[in-house]
Amino acid sequence: MTHGMHTDTHTSHLNGGRDWRDNATRYALLPLRIFLGVTFIYAGLDKLTDSAFMKDAGAGSVGDMMRTVRDSAAIPSLVDLALENPPGFGYAIALGELAVGIGTLLGLLTRLAALGGALISLSLWLTVSWASDPYYYGNDLAYLMAWTPLVLAGAPLLSMDAALRARRRRGAGGYR
Repeated sequence: MTHGMHTDTHTSHLNGGRDWRDNATRYALLPLRIFLGVTFIYAGLDKLTDSAFMKDAGAGSVGDMMRTVRDSAAIPSLVDLALENPPGFGYAIALGELAVGIGTLLGLLTRLAALGGALISLSLWLTVSWASDPYYYGNDLAYLMAWTPLVLAGAPLLSMDAALRARRRRGAGGYR
């Protein structure tokens, strides 16, 4: 009988460990979502509130930054496209970062927001940080990789996506 009690206690302990691991697995993407959401909101707001950045030329301007990286970019034609209207490109990037950050943080259209974040990171990696040597000094590649799990998994917990999904299920009579 003692053996059975020991086994029950041992099994209970194992289940407790499994529950903790299951919870940790379910919430594993949350810190990444918070980090990327806050970072992209900050990056967008930082650009939108920096009067020097949204200019065609001058110290700290998006135009000068694009001209500086043009010859070292993996795809110079992307930089040429940005140089057609540097302030327009600056606003597009800033508003894109803001939208991506808000969507990611709220968990609203998370996969789409993450795809937007991945595309912004990819375009910045292929242009601004391409010449980083060694490659791991440039952070845009790391951001691109960080977006990948959110593109694949979305935000299954603590998100507007999950709340909307639950609401749809309730509206459909609980099926699905």
